[in-house]
Amino acid sequence: MGKMNDKKVDVEVHGKRQSSPKLCGTNYPVSIAFIVVNEFCERFSYYGMKAVLTLYFIHYLGWDKNLSTAVYHAFSSLCYFTPLLGALIADSWLGKFRTIIYLSVVYVIGHVIKSVGAIPDVGDSTTHIVLSILGLILIAFGTGGIKPCVAAFGGDQFDEEHTDERRKFFSIFYMSINGGSVLSTLVTPVLRGDVQCFGGDCYALAFGVPAVLMVIALVVFIAGNGIYKKSPPEGNVLASVCKCIGFAIRNRWRTSKNSPKRSHWLDWAEEKYPKRLIQEIKMVFRVLVLYIPLPMFWALFDQQGSRWTLQATRMNMNFGGAFVLKPDQMQMLNALLILVFIPIFDMGIYPLIGLCRIKLTPLRKMTAGMIIAAIAFCAATVVELNVIKTVVDPPPAKQSLIQVYNLMDSEVTVQFSDHNVFSGPVNSYEDPLEYTSLTLSGISQLHTVTVSHNGAQHQCQLNFTEQTAYSLILHNQTDGIACKLVEDHITKSETGAAYLRFINTRTESINITVGTNEFYVPAHYEISHNISIQRGEYNGVKCISDSKEYHIDLGLLDFGAFYTVILKGGRDDLTFKKMEDIQANNIHIAWQIPQYVFLTAGEVMFSITGLEFSYSQAPASMKSVLQAGWLMTVAFGNVIVLIVAEGAGMEQWVEFLLFASLLLAVSIIFSIMAYFYTYVDPDQLDKIFKEDADDGNVDSYKRPLCGLSLSSAVQESYSS
Repeated sequence: MGKMNDKKVDVEVHGKRQSSPKLCGTNYPVSIAFIVVNEFCERFSYYGMKAVLTLYFIHYLGWDKNLSTAVYHAFSSLCYFTPLLGALIADSWLGKFRTIIYLSVVYVIGHVIKSVGAIPDVGDSTTHIVLSILGLILIAFGTGGIKPCVAAFGGDQFDEEHTDERRKFFSIFYMSINGGSVLSTLVTPVLRGDVQCFGGDCYALAFGVPAVLMVIALVVFIAGNGIYKKSPPEGNVLASVCKCIGFAIRNRWRTSKNSPKRSHWLDWAEEKYPKRLIQEIKMVFRVLVLYIPLPMFWALFDQQGSRWTLQATRMNMNFGGAFVLKPDQMQMLNALLILVFIPIFDMGIYPLIGLCRIKLTPLRKMTAGMIIAAIAFCAATVVELNVIKTVVDPPPAKQSLIQVYNLMDSEVTVQFSDHNVFSGPVNSYEDPLEYTSLTLSGISQLHTVTVSHNGAQHQCQLNFTEQTAYSLILHNQTDGIACKLVEDHITKSETGAAYLRFINTRTESINITVGTNEFYVPAHYEISHNISIQRGEYNGVKCISDSKEYHIDLGLLDFGAFYTVILKGGRDDLTFKKMEDIQANNIHIAWQIPQYVFLTAGEVMFSITGLEFSYSQAPASMKSVLQAGWLMTVAFGNVIVLIVAEGAGMEQWVEFLLFASLLLAVSIIFSIMAYFYTYVDPDQLDKIFKEDADDGNVDSYKRPLCGLSLSSAVQESYSS
């Protein structure tokens, strides 16, 4: 960061004098270097862990999509409720420095527990779940608790006259946040998917590296201890506000109905609290009312790490050659785009709109941001409708799915009792085009299947169970035709992997090695297990029988496809036919880019503008209260997703469309509220209240919540 300047500035810290060194030739304190590095590592730690969280729930803990989504958003919500606790601890007891230290230790412990819970050899599935949830709770308290303190602590390092340097510091701070986010969402999915440990994806490493980064963040922050400016706890403004509101309500309730009416219900606190405080709370309430519709925006925005990641797992992630994107890496696009969009909007789009003589007020920008975010989910709906074309849905109640493999020497016809399932003949070794529905009379049903081959008929008694897919394998045997009914796995992999199985028509058993996976296929039309295979070209596959070793070229096993390979030939040769039971993911992941572009544009117009508006409409002493209110909108937005994911039970494209419609409706409501809102200048309070500056009293409500000010709050636009 450069050499220290010889110039020193004396600062008072807890009654002691210490020197605060500056970076060479500037007014920037050396201490901010430690804070920026700390924030970079902490954001890497948080976003790196969170990037792989949804897939961890599904593949490692074995939860379904809805439960995984619900827990993901419950965790996100808790991360935005806990800042209130962190601010309370910092302002009332420990101060910002010690709060950051202690809660960072909690943060590290949470990461370690989470990483240990991802080691398969540690306990059973219940142990893994308990460790994972405990780790996430500690991480939520750690990251949430330090959230309102780190940036404010950085701002405290500057002298009051160096406002320009402080503003530039927050820009650097913001860059470190997004830098950590981009890098972590690139790296941790690679650690998860490309590094194999304990026989599968290495979630322990994917969580362990963020844990190490959080340890580094803590060590770096402590290393700057000797040169930090540290302010003692100054009291909590939020507590003062809550007490004032509580007193007003109690006083109004206890007062006789015959008492003179007051213009506002908060005026009932005048007996105990200053009029200026009451007036400032009124101003805050006017803004907080506007916050009521805002959680719906965050309900959509935070689905990048859950529903959109799950959508990406069912798409084609190959960008040519050896470059294959991981589904959980797509989230980095938001952090990249926001760095690009902020200058484009500030220096390009907004000035152009101004040239068109369109008055783009902050509330109009926020409304436009919500509408654009709704368009993002409309785009996600269109993508989802195309993605599900390659997905075979599980059959509903009283239905099964059936496909036929004709391994006879010529075509056959297949008829089910009382059902016209297959209208035409099935050719020899024909690749089944799709599964066909079979209606059942109850939970299960015994069907008589008539197979006609070369003028002869053979009947099989087969039992089908509802909500199950089957393959019917037909082949020759000494007394006619054999019918083998095999239950199929049809759920696509959430990592984009293919599924592969073999049917061995030969008279010898065979062992096959595909990549790192081993298949044993017994002889005489037996079938192997269906095993997940990473997408790729598989040529020169080794096949070993009792008499000989063979090599076959399976070619490309593509994203999300299900393959059945029929092995044929005699003792001296081996041939095969590869069949695609379920179509590969043919919608490229690049089609998600428009929805990320729209959502990020919506974020720039909504989030950053919303913070700027909120803080311009509140007095300086109340800005921290609005910061708390803003974080609450993020928390409640995640609660909305949690409720919908667990309670709605609708198809994914319908859910996307529902969220888009709800946000559009909310944007209309918000625009109406904005129309009737009157902008104010909080500085006018100084003219209205000419208080005696020499009375010696400093009201606790004038203290900032964990030092949060306008500049520190602007950096929180990254918060979700």
